[in-house]
Amino acid sequence: MAEFMITYLGGDQPASPEEGKAHFVKYKEWLSNLGSVVVSPANPLKDTSTINADGSVTQGSSTTMSGFTVVEAESIESALEMAKSCPFLDLNGSLEVSEMINMSF
Repeated sequence: MAEFMITYLGGDQPASPEEGKAHFVKYKEWLSNLGSVVVSPANPLKDTSTINADGSVTQGSSTTMSGFTVVEAESIESALEMAKSCPFLDLNGSLEVSEMINMSF
């Protein structure tokens, strides 16, 4: 099976701590339903800095990427189906699904 990265882009912050907890319950349920195909379940990002082409460093991201999950799937179509039920979409976020290439060095 191939590995696919589901990248989290954008999305709204929960309006309250309670809403955040309820969303996290949905997220854990989604991951649990995916089962053993989840390779790396929750990888949120914070404190991002960007190194520019000229070598300068700026605070913040040049994208809206906020995290990722890695799953195994037989095809991109299967990985897309998994991602379609991700509760991150409930927060007005979007997802990118990309096949990961194994670069053996």
